[in-house]
Amino acid sequence: MLRLTRRDAFLGLAAASGWSALAVAQTPASAPPAWTPRALTAAQARALTAAAERIIPATDTPGAVEAGVPQYVDRAIATWCAPDQAQRLKAGLDQLDADARSAHGAPFAALAAPLQTGMLSTLDAESRTRRPHFFAELKELVTAGYFTSEPGATRALRYDPVPGDYRGCVPLSEIGRAWAT
Repeated sequence: MLRLTRRDAFLGLAAASGWSALAVAQTPASAPPAWTPRALTAAQARALTAAAERIIPATDTPGAVEAGVPQYVDRAIATWCAPDQAQRLKAGLDQLDADARSAHGAPFAALAAPLQTGMLSTLDAESRTRRPHFFAELKELVTAGYFTSEPGATRALRYDPVPGDYRGCVPLSEIGRAWAT
């Protein structure tokens, strides 16, 4: 029979409180973004930056933030997106923050990576059944921004600025990663 003392109960409660605080307090939510947004508010820019890094995280290759993807998406919203798409993306980022506050008591950018990933996975599943959906459009912009950036094109993909001879029907095992050019 397990006997729980008052000291053990308080230690367990303190540990649980510490873990939940850690899950929320990863990033200061009120810190301004490291770049100046053109189309987004500061809160939307922070949510976008956190989402982009969860969509394409840094591994042995640079992540979306290092590749400048949030700035690319902001610039696309300001200059390229149709007004209804721009509005959907901005409203989606606002909703992402509102959902994070409702479920976890903090804005999306302040959540721990596993909580962010869980929220984005839910949005991804939802975006497969309902179009147009802000998250599907955001993923497309993040992917395009990443693989057209210098780090994405030269470090994540294989890069050859001057391709050699054309050789058709090459085995996939000989090619490896996809090519940027």
